[in-house]
Amino acid sequence: MSAVTQGWLRSLRNVNYRLWAIGAFVSNIGIWVQRTAQDWLVFTQLTHRDASIVGWVMALQLGPQFLLLPWTGYAADHFNQRKLLMVTQATMGGLSVVLGVLTVTGIVQLWHVLVFAFLSGCAAAFDAPARQTFVAELVGDEDLHNAVALNSTSFNAARMIGPGVSGVIIGAVGTGWAFLLNGASFVAVLVSLSFLRVSELRKLERASKSKGGFTEGFRYVWARADLRVILIMLFLIGTFGLNFPIFISSMGVDIFHVDSTGFGLLSSIMAVGTMAGAVVAAGRDKPRFNSLLLSAIVFGLGCLLAAVSPGYWIFAVALVVVGSAALTFTNATNSLMQLSTEPTMRGRVMALRVGVALGGAPIGAPLVGWVANHCGPRWALGVGAVSGLAAACVAGLLLRKRESQPE
Repeated sequence: MSAVTQGWLRSLRNVNYRLWAIGAFVSNIGIWVQRTAQDWLVFTQLTHRDASIVGWVMALQLGPQFLLLPWTGYAADHFNQRKLLMVTQATMGGLSVVLGVLTVTGIVQLWHVLVFAFLSGCAAAFDAPARQTFVAELVGDEDLHNAVALNSTSFNAARMIGPGVSGVIIGAVGTGWAFLLNGASFVAVLVSLSFLRVSELRKLERASKSKGGFTEGFRYVWARADLRVILIMLFLIGTFGLNFPIFISSMGVDIFHVDSTGFGLLSSIMAVGTMAGAVVAAGRDKPRFNSLLLSAIVFGLGCLLAAVSPGYWIFAVALVVVGSAALTFTNATNSLMQLSTEPTMRGRVMALRVGVALGGAPIGAPLVGWVANHCGPRWALGVGAVSGLAAACVAGLLLRKRESQPE
């Protein structure tokens, strides 16, 4: 057996994980095709380059992660995760097809995009914690960190392909066809879920209905200093730092005056960094808390470099740094929280993680968009830089407290 399959590709030895990975990769390409097309549609076609509206679309798409927390974690802990994923994936695919038809026929209006962003966000809110905890059923705890990292590798490999493809599609046949392509891509993940060897899935301990719901998960997390710190860091960076659609669209169009191809290329270039971070993470046996501190610092400095970039290609290099740091940070939080949490609580804890990381979008995305509109895109990136450095300070305080405690 090769060192590669024993190392960073070891989860692919599992047949079920291979099936899942293939379907997810195809679907991930479609997701990035649509995300890029949606940002372009809103920023350049449905508004007059209004970054704050892009922020509101993000808020509606990500806000349900927080609003639906009491139910999403419960569903992940109590329901059959494979069947739940089939429902959520089919729902998101159907919504993409409908939005695509509206766009291709020329009927689409801004309020359509806002409504579909919210509905898609509701489906994704149930999908995310189930998808993240389902990985443990595929590979078990022994390969969980590696599988999480490989999922990120797949997601970001698709991120290298999808935006560029989206830019070409927009220029050749129009934005609506990008949405239709994404809708079709969900068929791949539905097929992969259908062909899984159900008898070989790891039977994890499930939560009983008498154990309570979201409030118990919140008390569980709040009782532990390490999980509290991770959530605070996630809130800071997730709310004010992970606003890449705003950063890339406003800097690309307003500062560097790119067309749809150049716009898509920026997202693909950023994926080079996230891909590199995912590959490095996949080779590690276990995540470390110190990596959160380092990645938060690098994220802040990368945003600062992007903010002061004098030209397109220096900005693109800065995006590589930002992408790598963001991936390292989010991967580490995922693995650290799953591996240190009781199996019966994982769904609720991961729902809380996703809700905090993405649910701050209704606060951060419109605010960052407002800064981009009124102060300039470079100042918006400055907000991202501050979020990373503030998160690093939070991690540093915990590490300092640990060092000061007697053995």
